[in-house]
Amino acid sequence: MSSTRIVLVDDHVSTRRGVQVLLEAEPDFRIIGEAGDGLEAVEMVSRLQPDVLVLDVVMPGLNGLEVIRRTKRDAPQTRVVILSMYDNEAYVIEALWAGARAYLLKTSTAEELVRAVREVVAGRYYLDPRLSGQAIEAYMEKAKGSLVDLYETLTAREREVLHLAAEGFNNVEIGAKLFISPRTAENHRAAVMRKLGLRTQTDLIRYALRRGILPL
Repeated sequence: MSSTRIVLVDDHVSTRRGVQVLLEAEPDFRIIGEAGDGLEAVEMVSRLQPDVLVLDVVMPGLNGLEVIRRTKRDAPQTRVVILSMYDNEAYVIEALWAGARAYLLKTSTAEELVRAVREVVAGRYYLDPRLSGQAIEAYMEKAKGSLVDLYETLTAREREVLHLAAEGFNNVEIGAKLFISPRTAENHRAAVMRKLGLRTQTDLIRYALRRGILPL
């Protein structure tokens, strides 16, 4: 029997340990890596190419929605299962739109988590039973839309800068985290503001809250 190779990403070690215990109770599931922030997760997924990524939505460095997008680009065969404390339908729709195949709440049972992993491996979607099934329909309708999502016009680096800026890091700190100069960070930040039509840090924070980059 071939194993399903899984990477766990959550900024709380206790949560990762609990999920690891639940999943490794299944003889055909194998945890091959874990990460505590979004930037580390992107690197790990690209390197390990897991079958499944179990991921929180709100994390430091790079949030879950952007990690999903990077996973879709760098490891297209990896299926993403979101495990979150947020039951807001907007989060669910954004996660599905980004490329997630399942969305579960952290209060889910072990059976629900195992089922979600098996469903996405089989190529199907899975939503926590407590969430509205209308979320998938809304996602499908959004996919049909022709409006340009301004977030999609940002480069990968600009998205990283946006996420860090929303968390309150200045250009020097952003540069240090991304291994770029403060001036380059400043230029990327300016490009983000221009492309998204934002003028102030307050505008940026409001946008980040609206897009699920920061928790409500």
